[in-house]
Amino acid sequence: MTAAKSKRTALNSTRRATTQATADTTVDITRLLDLVAAFPRQTIGVVGDFVLDEFVSGEISRVSREAPVLILRHRRSESYPGGAANAVNNLAELGARVLPVGVVGNDEGGRKLLDHFRRKRINVSGILRAPDWSTTIKTRYLAGWTHTTEQQVLRVDREPQASLSRHVEKAIAHKAQQIAGRADAVLISDYGLGAASPALAKSLKAKRITTLDSRYRLLEYRAAGITAATPNEPEVEAAYQSRVGTNTAKLDELGQRAVRDLGLEALLVTRGKDGMAVFERSRQPRHIPIYGSDAPVDVTGAGDTVIAVFTLALAAGASYLEAAHLANYAGGIVVMKRCTATVARVELEAALRQDATAQR
Repeated sequence: MTAAKSKRTALNSTRRATTQATADTTVDITRLLDLVAAFPRQTIGVVGDFVLDEFVSGEISRVSREAPVLILRHRRSESYPGGAANAVNNLAELGARVLPVGVVGNDEGGRKLLDHFRRKRINVSGILRAPDWSTTIKTRYLAGWTHTTEQQVLRVDREPQASLSRHVEKAIAHKAQQIAGRADAVLISDYGLGAASPALAKSLKAKRITTLDSRYRLLEYRAAGITAATPNEPEVEAAYQSRVGTNTAKLDELGQRAVRDLGLEALLVTRGKDGMAVFERSRQPRHIPIYGSDAPVDVTGAGDTVIAVFTLALAAGASYLEAAHLANYAGGIVVMKRCTATVARVELEAALRQDATAQR
């Protein structure tokens, strides 16, 4: 074979592979719209660590004489559900019936979370109030001038100093088992605070879809009955003590390995500006480009939005690829909002219709 012919053969193979990869990631937008329309008919259980996200905004006044630090003139303080509570909030905005299970402290942070859920008519009977527990609060301080965009300058986390009591752990497990029997899917949101754990996941014995977002201990959920997980790329890297960077072949290797190690049906890896990667048993990895802008306004809580939409779509009958596309749309929408934000069903439908029109 001549060098020129060899080069043409290699080029044709590359083109075929590119065409096949494009075909493998293509979905019918009409089908996606039908799935979103089915969201209000789904019941999703959420078991996890509830967090209150606070945002304190201030205008830069001057530099302190006491130390080389900025003095901020307070403008406003806002609070939003974070962590597993953010997943609950997103599911409610998407029209689903949500059954949250977890624990908050008998404190101001816990009261704010419960009040927020009650205003949205979310059933809070599965959320325990423990007098010896502190609600986790993550406070972000934002600074800016009068006519400039505020930037985060400091974050302060207030977390429980002790572990949950055995009594509370048993109560959470009992409530989780109850909702697992009533829900179309169960979402486990493990931020390492104690309400969600591999042992709890194993005890659920859910007969339906179970999805996982675990911040620190992904691989500990082996044989826990998880259907699909949605880690971000750094979490996958940390789990396998390996670096991906721009090496997609390495990502593909780790993604397929995680599917095998955890006994998953699917793994969705979020990659920031590089989009998402979908891994399934006995299928080649599929990569989805980012939806929307690669210059986000605020990525706080975007992972909670992704797993909420992904789980809800699976409950509505989506394939893993279809669910990943819907989660990709939602993630692209939410990162263009400030603070810990949610995606409403009408926003998701509008984005889909806009793309459908553009394709035509």
